[in-house]
Amino acid sequence: MALFEKMNLGANENEKQGASEVEKTKVLIIGSGPAGYTAAIYAARANLSPVLYEGMQPGGQLTTTTEVENFPGYPEGITGPAMMEDLKNQAARFGTDIRFGYASAADLSERPFKITVDGNKVVETETLIIATGATAKYLGLVDEQKYAGGGVSACATCDGFFYRGKDVAVVGGGDTACEEAMYLAGLAKKVYLIVRRDVLRASKVMQDRLLATENIEVLWKHQTKGLTGDGVVEGAILWKNKGEENEEEVKIDIDGFFLAIGHSPNSDIFKEYIDTDEVGYIKTIGGSSKTNVPGVFACGDVMDNQYRQAVTAAGSGCKAAIDAERFLSEN
Repeated sequence: MALFEKMNLGANENEKQGASEVEKTKVLIIGSGPAGYTAAIYAARANLSPVLYEGMQPGGQLTTTTEVENFPGYPEGITGPAMMEDLKNQAARFGTDIRFGYASAADLSERPFKITVDGNKVVETETLIIATGATAKYLGLVDEQKYAGGGVSACATCDGFFYRGKDVAVVGGGDTACEEAMYLAGLAKKVYLIVRRDVLRASKVMQDRLLATENIEVLWKHQTKGLTGDGVVEGAILWKNKGEENEEEVKIDIDGFFLAIGHSPNSDIFKEYIDTDEVGYIKTIGGSSKTNVPGVFACGDVMDNQYRQAVTAAGSGCKAAIDAERFLSEN
């Protein structure tokens, strides 16, 4: 049995018996993407001895990215996993206590805040930095995992550069999908927009811009059946008019397949106490990382539904650590 499975079984058993272990810290960081690790670097350098739990996906979404070329400081580019290992080592160098584990419950009703980790350990913290990120929504196709890092992406801004002069497809019909398609149109030879319905959900202005872009072709009433290719994406198999009498199978040649059907912010365990928008993104006050609960801060993709870039996540992690340090000094 895998270690992670053993941990989950132990967590479930301890949840039945009630959490028993308790420890205290000044700064607790939940999440280990660019936001979490950057917050840890700043908090550790301020002698706050932060504790960081890596979460369900140590290193965050970048660990599924093959090449990162737009993060400052890496002129030759770097793989996502390697960059996250650099950030982790830098945080550890300054004294961050980095641990494997995930936050399974939260009590933010009073300070110190109580975070349950893996269902069996309670950490009491004077300040909490939430850097749990957001999970891209996928169609649920086996091929999405098969070609992860080999042509399948959920971020055109991150990966579009690799498809200059090539043909790509974008799935979705909202504003995000239209934005991604138009961004890719500036790089790729041709962009297919795969739309499940016969209308777009995007705003009228966005629709007009999209339809006026010459190298974008909208495939109305199409759904993705699968992807093809030898190790990397080389094509897509689509259903046209699925479920109707004139249903037919369509094949297109593409080099990249982009999902633009939304993200799910990982904020569920905090929603009882923290203000979020209708999707679940944590609301912060003004341009800070402060939430509606004093002493609780949010950074990275869990509070950013606009940019979702490694560099902006890192910047917000810096803000969260500085806000936490100031809060502790004032309280």
